[in-house]
Amino acid sequence: MPSRDPFADLPVPLDLQPMEARLVEDLPDDEGWQFEPKWDGFRCLAFKSDGAVDLRAKSGKPLARYFPEMVALLKTLPQKRFVIDGELAIPDGDTLSFEALQARLHPAESRIAKLSKDTPAILILFDMIVTPRGRSLIEAPLTERRKALEAFVSVAREPALKLSPYTEGRGEAEAWLSRASGALDGVIAKHSDGPYMPGERAMLKVKPTRTADCVVGGFRYGSKSREVGSLLLGLYDDDGLLDHVGFTATITDRERAAFTKLLEGMIAPPGFSGKAPGGPSRWSTERSGDWQPVQPKLVVEVRYDQVTDNRFRHGTKLVRFRPDKAPKQCTFEQIAPIGPAPKLIAKLLGA
Repeated sequence: MPSRDPFADLPVPLDLQPMEARLVEDLPDDEGWQFEPKWDGFRCLAFKSDGAVDLRAKSGKPLARYFPEMVALLKTLPQKRFVIDGELAIPDGDTLSFEALQARLHPAESRIAKLSKDTPAILILFDMIVTPRGRSLIEAPLTERRKALEAFVSVAREPALKLSPYTEGRGEAEAWLSRASGALDGVIAKHSDGPYMPGERAMLKVKPTRTADCVVGGFRYGSKSREVGSLLLGLYDDDGLLDHVGFTATITDRERAAFTKLLEGMIAPPGFSGKAPGGPSRWSTERSGDWQPVQPKLVVEVRYDQVTDNRFRHGTKLVRFRPDKAPKQCTFEQIAPIGPAPKLIAKLLGA
């Protein structure tokens, strides 16, 4: 006989999609909003029922294998069943380390076991979907779900479960946004009386605007094209070497032919005198194996969101050319962390 599914008694399925956020330019200024920090971690739905625990990523993929210490912790909680929504994160001093999270996505179980002891994860909670009594809160307003979550954390009394702060004041949320960097990736706005809407972009997300002036050290042709597809970006390190830090592919069709002619006239090795483009990045699917090096003369300003291990984690947006900027002025100092970690993060980690 097939074994019984331990999660069958929950009022929501294991493949439940988390509520998502739509990226906007500014925080809403009308009434009825609750603002929360957007933490730089792995979104995670945690399920517990009948002694079993499962962790699911935003994509629906299982995460339990990569965070065995969190599975073990949730199993020991006095609450026998629940579904909670939060962010898996790994503390690193007074901030959070996305690199440490990425290191968990490793095929070797022995490696994961070691990392789970050396760099244990925390779960930053911001929503409750199913209560310990087995009641679904999907239709309940955020205010009710928040009260249930606060009660849950109070009963759990577990240091690795962190209750994410919130504010109803737009001014305080703006202050968070002004210091957002590293562990703090922006601000989320939720309707205070809104239900939990699985899979829907029912929340608003605002990220800080960061720009950097970068040297174009190379380019790649577009897929099945002889026109430029993306620019490969570099910054100079302390030794005066140009390191590859990312790419931008936001070139308009109108500009593409002129870009191609300009860059083809600049082709010359090595392009990058320091770290050069290699295989696909751990934080990007951008293919960088086939590329053309160019003379490091062209400077562009790009907009970016996060930096991980001295690289732009995602593709950047081209803002403008900077003919007024000398390439040697484009250094890593531009993307260094902004001062000390905000008090918000220190308070969270100290809770």
